Amino acid sequence: MRDVDRVVVEDVGLQLLQMMENAGRILAWHVRDVRESDVVVVAGNGGNGGGGLTCARHLANRDVPVRVVLDRPPEELSGAAAHQRRILDEMNVPVTSGVESLADADGRTTIVDALIGYGLSGNLRPPADKYISRMSDLFGPTVSLDVPSGIDATTGEPLGEVVAPDRTVTLALPKTGLDVHTGKLYLADISIPRTVYDRLNLEYEPPFGDDDWVRLEQ
Repeated sequence: MRDVDRVVVEDVGLQLLQMMENAGRILAWHVRDVRESDVVVVAGNGGNGGGGLTCARHLANRDVPVRVVLDRPPEELSGAAAHQRRILDEMNVPVTSGVESLADADGRTTIVDALIGYGLSGNLRPPADKYISRMSDLFGPTVSLDVPSGIDATTGEPLGEVVAPDRTVTLALPKTGLDVHTGKLYLADISIPRTVYDRLNLEYEPPFGDDDWVRLEQ
């Protein structure tokens, strides 16, 4: 997946924000499909966090009560995640930080896990472990973006506390570690063209047909 991301951006010219928009829009559909009440997006930095912030925008556009809890002060976000946060600020979508911001989430609050993407390696480090532990204590529906936070995306090995979502919306390609911990597993089309896979000599048959996502058998 790292090679796919490199080729699609550096060689083909599809930009991160374009793929992030697709990821956030599709994630928002899945969140609306399971939600019972308000939504809290728990987001980190980087592409995964940016996708969660984009999801929050799409939810707010549909009058879903949504707020964002970051794993760091908002001003410490960088790149695409900072860009998405600035848009939410203009929309007056609440963006806070700190595990204590999850204290008022109840059994009907839907949690969006956009904390850590596929790049996690080595054991979890603070403060991510505290956020995952808190998410694990909540009883509302949980939807993870790309991979449940806390697992090695290649091996499926828990690297400390692990989010146990009701469903996972993974992006572009299924990761080899997603045979456990995922709940219902969906693969989302974020518009990566077939030429990217051809250039990497990967056998690829587009799975999406007329849809933006497919349910994967586990």
